[in-house]
Amino acid sequence: MRFMYFVKSSHSTPPSPEFLQAMQKLCEREFKAGRLIETGGLMPLSMGAHVQIVDGKLSVVDGPFVEAKEVVGGFAVFELPGKDEAVALATEFMQMHKDNMPGWEGICEVRAFAPSGP
Repeated sequence: MRFMYFVKSSHSTPPSPEFLQAMQKLCEREFKAGRLIETGGLMPLSMGAHVQIVDGKLSVVDGPFVEAKEVVGGFAVFELPGKDEAVALATEFMQMHKDNMPGWEGICEVRAFAPSGP
C-alpha cells in the first residue's frame, strides 16, 4: 500500500542541525529499503496561493494566509505493507522531532492512497 505523510505544525522555526542529521539517516535507510518513494519540504506560506471557490465564485488569494493556524511543512510517500507499519514509521519520525527539536509541536497525518485504475 502507498501512504502519504503530511507534517503539520504551527511552529515556523527552522529544523535543528540534529534533526536534519537524524532525518537524513532515516531517509537513507528507507530509500535503500525501497520503502520511501519521495519526500519534500514546502516553501513558506508567503510564497503560496489558495485557488478557492467561495459562494460559487472562483478566486486566487496569494499568501501568506492569516487564518492559517497549522501549516503543512512537508510530505513523504512510502510503499508499506499496511497501516500498522505506516503508523509505526510515523511514530518513529515524530519521536525524532521530540528528541531533536525540544518544544516543537505538530502532527504527522498518515493517509493511504486510494486504489487507482481498473
